[in-house]
Amino acid sequence: MKSLFKVMLILALGFASTFIFLKLAGILSLADISRWLEQASALPHGYLFALVIGLLFLDLFIAMPTLTIIILSGYFLGFSQGALAASTGLLLAGLGGYILSQYFGQPFVRLLIRDPAKRTEMIDGFDRYGAMMILLSRAMPILPEVSACMAGLTKMPFWRFLGIWIASAVPYATIAAYAGSFSTLQNPKPAILTAVGLSVFFWLGWYLFTKQQRKASSLSNGA
Repeated sequence: MKSLFKVMLILALGFASTFIFLKLAGILSLADISRWLEQASALPHGYLFALVIGLLFLDLFIAMPTLTIIILSGYFLGFSQGALAASTGLLLAGLGGYILSQYFGQPFVRLLIRDPAKRTEMIDGFDRYGAMMILLSRAMPILPEVSACMAGLTKMPFWRFLGIWIASAVPYATIAAYAGSFSTLQNPKPAILTAVGLSVFFWLGWYLFTKQQRKASSLSNGA
C-alpha cells in the first residue's frame, strides 16, 4: 500500500500546485468563474452549457471549485440542463485522466517506483481498493482527479472504471445542480445546505473507509 499512496500523494501535490499558483497569481478565482457564468447566462444556453462542461473538464489540469461550478450551473441553466452539463463535464474529466494516465503515465510510475515488485503491489492495492476510492473521492478536492489517473496508471478495466465513475459523478452532479436550481441570491440556503451535506457525507464515508483499512492492516501485521 505504501507504493500506492506514494504515487497518489505525488499526483495530489501536482494538482495542488496548480491551485496554489493560480491563487498566488490571482488568476481564475471563484469571482472570475462566477462572472463568466453570469455573463454567459445572457447568451443562448448552449454557450453557458459548453462553458460549464469546459470548466469541469479543465479541473483535470487546474484545480477548480467543482461543487460551486455545479451549483451555479443549476442556478443559471436550471435543474435538467445544469445536471446534464455538470455530469458531462465530470465524465469528460474522468475519462481524460484515465486515458492520459493509461497511455502516457507508465514512465512516470517507473520513475517513482523502480522496483517491479512494488509496482505490482501498487497495482494490486488499487485493484483491491480503487473502486471505493473512486466512489468516495468527492470527499475532498483533487482526490477525484487523482483516483481517475490512478485507474489509468494501474490499467483498471475501462468499463469497470466508467461504471464506478458514473455512479460517483452523476448523483453528485444531479444533487448539486438541483440545489442550485432552487437557490437565489436572496435565498442561497438550499445551495449552502447541499454543499455542506455532500461534503460531510463523502468525508464521513472516506473517514470510515480509511479507518477500516487501518484496522485491517493492523490485524494483518499482528497476525
